[in-house]
Amino acid sequence: METLDLSVIIITYKEKELLRRCLQSVFASTTNYKFEVIVSDCDSNDRTVEMVEEQFPQVKLLDNKKNLGFSKGNNVAIKQAEGRLILLLNADTEVRQDAFDLSVKHMDVHPEVGAMGAKVLLPNGELDKACRRKFPNPANAFLRLFGFRKLSDYNITFPIDQEVEVDSIMGAYFLVRKSVIDQIGLLDEEFFMYGEDLDWCWRIKEAGYKIMYYPKAEITHYKYGASKSTPFRTINWAHTAMKIFYRKHYAKNHNWFFNQIIYLGINLRMYFVLVVNIFKSRKTVH
Repeated sequence: METLDLSVIIITYKEKELLRRCLQSVFASTTNYKFEVIVSDCDSNDRTVEMVEEQFPQVKLLDNKKNLGFSKGNNVAIKQAEGRLILLLNADTEVRQDAFDLSVKHMDVHPEVGAMGAKVLLPNGELDKACRRKFPNPANAFLRLFGFRKLSDYNITFPIDQEVEVDSIMGAYFLVRKSVIDQIGLLDEEFFMYGEDLDWCWRIKEAGYKIMYYPKAEITHYKYGASKSTPFRTINWAHTAMKIFYRKHYAKNHNWFFNQIIYLGINLRMYFVLVVNIFKSRKTVH
């Protein structure tokens, strides 16, 4: 069997129209590379499955019959992927026509790069800052928690068109080598939603690979497509992910008392965001 260059994996939950637009942009891509598209549906129950079957028969469709969460929903697809490169792509995105071509070429030229992210633009043209980040740590988390975001070093401040090595990219466009996944393992399924991309990046860098922000590849991100339908649950998932990430990668370096303060701070932040959302007409996740 001929090896494919790229497997594009799209997990979806109640995002039928966004997914339709995403797939239209995917199949409008101009590339000389061979790629497949796998859609992993997590019990959308809104005729998403029927829409894909009818309008995009070339898609490999996985109807999971239940909401597996981001990590497990992607892992199910990764296990069936045949590409030497795996791209996790959000259903609430649209890719620029040459994004795949530029991305695969960049990875082929730079074997030291284990994973690569694109320039992710919001609908208003602003950069989605989460597409190039440093790892969260107690210091920058404290500053962000208490409103001193400008003093935090969490977001990268280089010009948006400058290619740069970063700690982490985002799951909305996460291109990784299949050989790297074979080495470090699949996404950690303890993360239901949020945090799994940070954790994967941590493990990729631990294995000795670079993670790059590559702005020539560009997508648009209609952010929080799935989470808008369940804002309060997603707030809980986001803050649970913070605690899991801290426990996995930082807790062993600190004493029990310090760790309890960190967990308490995360819980207090979650309750604050929940209360704010009660009084806001436009819900936010975190």
